[in-house]
Amino acid sequence: MNWITNYVRPTINSLFSRREVPDNLWTKCDNCGTMLFHRELADNLNVCTNCDHHMAIGARDRLTSIFDGGVFVEVEVPEPTVDPLHFRDQKRYTDRIKEARKKTGEKDAMLVAEGEMGRTGVVVAVQDFSFMGGSMSMYVGNAIVAAAERAIELGRPLILFSAAGGARMQEGILGLMQMPRTTIAVQMLKEAGLPYIVVLTHPTTGGVTASYAMLGDVQIAEPNALIGFAGARVIEQTIGEKLPEGFQRAEYLLDHGMLDRVTKRTDLKDELVTIARLLMKQPAPVKGDLPAPEIQSEAAEEIEAAEAAEK
Repeated sequence: MNWITNYVRPTINSLFSRREVPDNLWTKCDNCGTMLFHRELADNLNVCTNCDHHMAIGARDRLTSIFDGGVFVEVEVPEPTVDPLHFRDQKRYTDRIKEARKKTGEKDAMLVAEGEMGRTGVVVAVQDFSFMGGSMSMYVGNAIVAAAERAIELGRPLILFSAAGGARMQEGILGLMQMPRTTIAVQMLKEAGLPYIVVLTHPTTGGVTASYAMLGDVQIAEPNALIGFAGARVIEQTIGEKLPEGFQRAEYLLDHGMLDRVTKRTDLKDELVTIARLLMKQPAPVKGDLPAPEIQSEAAEEIEAAEAAEK
């Protein structure tokens, strides 16, 4: 009896017991609550397959989805002085930077890359909201300047994906000074006759909205993205009125003339290719390559015979 109880029964239970499923295989949609398999969600660029809700997507995943074959080359960004104000609140600013870098694996809140998008050469800058809320820092300012200079050097359009809560408070006035600095970088592009296309993603707020995020030749936003300068509660308290439903959302801004397009993430690459080539006065994009026609065997033999006779 002890042998059956101690050995046979546990063995049988272990064979037929329900296996534990890792937590990272499924993601719950924030909007509709549907459980989405991680591979299916990744293939759909973190857009819910049930309700089309656009979830957050990493900066590198964004670049991979935009460039042909996911191949791109990073543009070097000059690193500014770290913590010039020696700022400290609950933690030292240098410690917060270290934590953010360890968490994200990135140097700061913006990545700049160059490559081909639909066979169209472009320079792309992507703001990473997971790095301290995508806050605008001196590094972000350097990144936008570097992106603009590289675009001018190559004669390519600059596409910028914004996602930020505003300027980085730990850098004080130095962070706020990136507003005029990035505005000058955008002006450099305009003077060079190169397109500057902005894609506003959720959320884009504060000083970022008040500077480079709203200066594009074409303004595109992802569905339901929060876009604004001050928060809705602050505005309501200031004007003493109830704001309309959907205020500061992409669709509301499109209806009121602040955006040109609201485009699903899965359709964004094709639209960006079309717009970039149109603004660069290039031919329409090639949607795909057709295979070379196969020559019939009899015709091939006749061609070979004719070539042999000529020789």
